[in-house]
Amino acid sequence: MFSNDSIASFNELETSLYNYISQNMDKVAYMRIRELADETHVSTATILRFCRKLNCDGFSEFKVKLKMYLEEDKRTYIKSAHHSIVEFFERTIKGDLDEKINEAAIQIQNAENVIFIGIGSSGILAEYGARYFSSLGKFSLYIKDPHFPIHSKFRNNSVTIALSVSGENPFTVNHLNLLKQEGSNIISITNNKLSTIAKISNINIPYYVTEEYFEEANITTQVPVVYIIESIARQIYRLNH
Repeated sequence: MFSNDSIASFNELETSLYNYISQNMDKVAYMRIRELADETHVSTATILRFCRKLNCDGFSEFKVKLKMYLEEDKRTYIKSAHHSIVEFFERTIKGDLDEKINEAAIQIQNAENVIFIGIGSSGILAEYGARYFSSLGKFSLYIKDPHFPIHSKFRNNSVTIALSVSGENPFTVNHLNLLKQEGSNIISITNNKLSTIAKISNINIPYYVTEEYFEEANITTQVPVVYIIESIARQIYRLNH
């Protein structure tokens, strides 16, 4: 409902108006503009200017969008963990997941250096992946800073493993572009095989689960990512032994 850019554009009066609305959305959705002005001690002109900054022609359009937002929020349904896992295996068992995992394992086995990257929850799993690979004998690094200095000997014959649910995170895309320009082969694990990250990868392993959001947070299950990471690591171990 309120983007970071729009909030940043609010002046002091508009910020106080935003604070009131965000805490009283159900009430504001049915108020008249004069009632809101009296409650927040601002002028109707301030309210109309506030609405225009949210791309609304007036207060009536703002209330329509607010009601739609509230209805959408009420329909939020969080699936059970069991449902998400069953969905993953039902969709991937018919595909080429095992072949993709084996292909990735062979490429990683032959690489001298392995780098994991990701941001947010994907970054947490990237760090876990680097540790899990290292535990099974394939030393790996997790790098979250795109400007982290990487010596040329680590870039030679290297594989970068990128994790991203959407496959569109600008931070990860930019990071991958830098590493690809340095000659690193890219393996990505994403939820969408048509995403930007998937397209710039040498190998993409999609896991096909329905993305879920709660308010502004992406709560899509990450269990498939853990399964894929561990499967690749174990396959590398088998190839080495």
